[in-house]
Amino acid sequence: ELGYAAQLGDLLDAPWPQVDPAALVQDEIELVLQINGKLRGAIVVAADASKADIEAAALASPIFASHANGAKAKKVVVVPGRLVNVVV
Repeated sequence: ELGYAAQLGDLLDAPWPQVDPAALVQDEIELVLQINGKLRGAIVVAADASKADIEAAALASPIFASHANGAKAKKVVVVPGRLVNVVV
């Protein structure tokens, strides 16, 4: 006996924990930011952000600015919930 039964009762009669569905909902998600196919960092956007919002956040991020060296983005590939790939 280590004291569990004396304080809380028999371990076999203990209830399972209850799931709180509100705790599973995320307001923001983190997306991988790739530049020319190479992992450069991550950006945080709203969970319900559109592709246009995600693209704008990626192009406005300081990670993109530091790796693009002033070049314009030729193409932006957005996979919602996963990643953003910017081709310069």
